[in-house]
Amino acid sequence: MGKTLVLTEKPSVGREVAKILNCHQKGNGCFVGSKYIVVWALGHLVTLADPELYDEKYKTWKMEDLPMLPAKMDLVVMKETSKQFGVVKNLMKMPEIDDLIIATDAGREGELVARWIMKKAGWRKPIKRLWISSLTERAIKEGFNNLKPGKDYEPLYAAAECRAEADWLIGLNVTRALTCKYNAQLSAGRVQTPTLAMVVQRENEIRQFVPQDFWSLNVIANGFVLRWQDKNGQNRIFAKNKADELVAKVTGQTGEILEVKKEAKKELPPLAYDLTELQRDANRKYGFSAKTTSSVMQQLYENHKLVTYPRTDSRHISEDIVPTLPERLKSVAQGPYVDFARSLLRTKLIITKRFVDGSKVTDHHAIIPTEQPATLSRLSSEELKIYDLIVRRFLAVLSPAFEYEQTTVKVAIKGEIFMAQGKIVKLKGWRNVYAGPSSLEDEGEDKEAEQTLPEIRKGELLKNLSVKLTTSKTKPPARHTEATLLSAMEHPGKLIEDQKLREAMDQSHGLGTPATRAEIIEKLFNSFYMNRQGKEIIPTSKGIQLISLVPPELKSPELTAKWEQQLTEISKGRANSQTFLTGIRGYATQLVSTVIGSAQTFRHDNLTRTKCPECGKFLLQVKGKKGEMYVCQDRECGYRKGISQTSNARCPECHKKMEIKGDGETKLFTCACGYREKLAAFTKRREAEKGNINKKEVGSYLQNQNDQGLLNTALADALAKFKK
Repeated sequence: MGKTLVLTEKPSVGREVAKILNCHQKGNGCFVGSKYIVVWALGHLVTLADPELYDEKYKTWKMEDLPMLPAKMDLVVMKETSKQFGVVKNLMKMPEIDDLIIATDAGREGELVARWIMKKAGWRKPIKRLWISSLTERAIKEGFNNLKPGKDYEPLYAAAECRAEADWLIGLNVTRALTCKYNAQLSAGRVQTPTLAMVVQRENEIRQFVPQDFWSLNVIANGFVLRWQDKNGQNRIFAKNKADELVAKVTGQTGEILEVKKEAKKELPPLAYDLTELQRDANRKYGFSAKTTSSVMQQLYENHKLVTYPRTDSRHISEDIVPTLPERLKSVAQGPYVDFARSLLRTKLIITKRFVDGSKVTDHHAIIPTEQPATLSRLSSEELKIYDLIVRRFLAVLSPAFEYEQTTVKVAIKGEIFMAQGKIVKLKGWRNVYAGPSSLEDEGEDKEAEQTLPEIRKGELLKNLSVKLTTSKTKPPARHTEATLLSAMEHPGKLIEDQKLREAMDQSHGLGTPATRAEIIEKLFNSFYMNRQGKEIIPTSKGIQLISLVPPELKSPELTAKWEQQLTEISKGRANSQTFLTGIRGYATQLVSTVIGSAQTFRHDNLTRTKCPECGKFLLQVKGKKGEMYVCQDRECGYRKGISQTSNARCPECHKKMEIKGDGETKLFTCACGYREKLAAFTKRREAEKGNINKKEVGSYLQNQNDQGLLNTALADALAKFKK
């Protein structure tokens, strides 16, 4: 009797699936059972071929060879994972294998991982699809009992392949064109370039901003504050003489209450998390990068099995999940969540379209806890923080609305209108879940609205008024943080002039997908186009110049809007992939022509007077993730050398992490506060502070430095002497 081959995306998932399918015999890169053989990829094992594999001439980058438009895109096995591809291919060729179950991640990229492997290995037998949203034992078992026909997911594969080929055709051609034209390491892409353009545009707005003085006029009456406003409801006064006139006009006067309006208001719970919203909150609250949140989520999903599929863009659940909600609440009813979860379990759950709406669920529903109880002590501090956000949001979504009474008071003083607002909480509802110092609930709240108003009635007169004029300056727009950049990537529609396209963009993925946005942001940092300064993102001179050099249409999210629109149609089987790719080829040709025809220039403003030891050209000094480095300006040379490294050693004066500069025994520890210390003095001080440095401490210190990617081992060698 034949066997079924199950292809998973990673070894950890493969092990879990093998356990459930009783495949206990360990094979070479697989697990074998009586009915199934479970094998795994290591992410992508197969990728699109590099240009030089189509033609030898592409080995050297020359403008006259562009655009590169292969008639048919070829697939190649990735060198670093070729061994595992060999394992998968050999299993696929075994005559006793009757069919295959695709069990890679249930999404566009997961589909591509499996289908490209199958295509390269020449798979021709029947296919089924495992489509699940969590990796608990129950979810996997249910998934195997409800396998879908492979044919159902062919449009999804077509969309994924189109996305990959389009990125190759645009990204590689424009990158080569820019690099050849300006003799600098410049890269562009359909998602990374408009993302960088948003950061540069914000920086330009800040640089061009001219602050203006303005005044606000407040009146204090019976212990509460009223604020002046004009006929349009504006309360900023931009002319000092007008402000002074108003002060003179109302000082010593009596106010009459024109209106006291009381309204019962409800604030519904927030929507459940999708990945982008979770990345935003984690960045706002903990300063986590989007990439950190993604990798922590992967751990919670894959290893701990505590949350559902992370790379989702849906904030709703489908009706079939509703019966599992009580069990999910029981699984989180511990530690800080026990009271909230138990009180929800005691009442009938509020199930509305706000949370349960299958029509708004795409490939996967919102991120919610699984039915697996958590052992909180097993989670790292980062995992605990992300898990806390997800659990609290899940509890909030199922909680009642926040109810309050809002009172608005309108007062006239000598014909001028003054307003006050107050709030009385009637039912804390979902906000209880966020009560306390760790809350996200108060972000962006209008603090003036929080005052409590005394009992007052229409027609009452207010005497003994205290008039206060305050002055302020208008502020420039804030720099992007990863949280705001993720929002701008998700909803870039406001940058698009065409209304229909803007609406389509707002309904689509925006720039990139939840699965790719973190990588795109990270790539822009790694390519030295932008830097982090605390939470703020600042474009570098290289990034600003790149945006002035790329063709205008590549800077606009409009291009991606059109693409994402078409890719979504392809994934639903409503559009033709070949028509789409024909358009992309024409577009690549047009972009290359625009770059070639440009009369602009590029200037390295980080050029040093140090020559590259390999090719003799002057080196560029760049700020990397873990310190500063020299990089050769010649892309083909590729020489890099670390010149300073952020160490784990703390400054004895201000306790910040020090940088390490120089080589060998001349190494120097320096701090931003001005403190400097030679290697010999540093090691002597360490001895004095710790007594003799023991072997374990030195080992631990060196391991930490290695984990951080120490670029030069001379310091490590020097410290290693103290092991003796």
